[in-house]
Amino acid sequence: MRTLFVLLFCAATLSANAQETQKIGYADWNSIFGQMPEYKQIENELKTHGTQLENQLKAKTTEFETKLRAYQSMPATTPDAIKADKERELQALQESIQKFQQDAQNSLENKRQALMDPVFKKVGKAIEDTAKENGYSFIINPQSMSTGEDIVLYSDDKYNISNLVLKKLGVTPKPEATKPN
Repeated sequence: MRTLFVLLFCAATLSANAQETQKIGYADWNSIFGQMPEYKQIENELKTHGTQLENQLKAKTTEFETKLRAYQSMPATTPDAIKADKERELQALQESIQKFQQDAQNSLENKRQALMDPVFKKVGKAIEDTAKENGYSFIINPQSMSTGEDIVLYSDDKYNISNLVLKKLGVTPKPEATKPN
């Protein structure tokens, strides 16, 4: 009985919606973002931050390797207390390197998010405004940002509003390269 009710409800909803024409468009986030003036700046800032973190990691690794070679070259007559102290120091350095790697990864991700969030909000608002101004009921992204898989299996380019969104953002759209058939 419940299944019958759900089917009847869906049929009634589809029938009501069939009377109303809905306009669907899509906007390619990657294409839009790649043409934004902020794109290069964000890319450069992330690269600079990443390079700084890599340099710090290299310095820590070099220090560890230097102390490890010194430990390995200690004479056999070195007292056990000194060896144990050097081993603890090496272990602490190794743990410090591992912690730094985790912290660096978190730092880079936080930096990326801090730089990208305002742009995502700006583009999202422009998409929403563009959709409303042009009578679209739905705007979808043809690529899933999390998996890279298409959300839609077919889309007609005449519904791509990416250039309209770029214009709304004050960016002159670049001409698209011809796609192979």
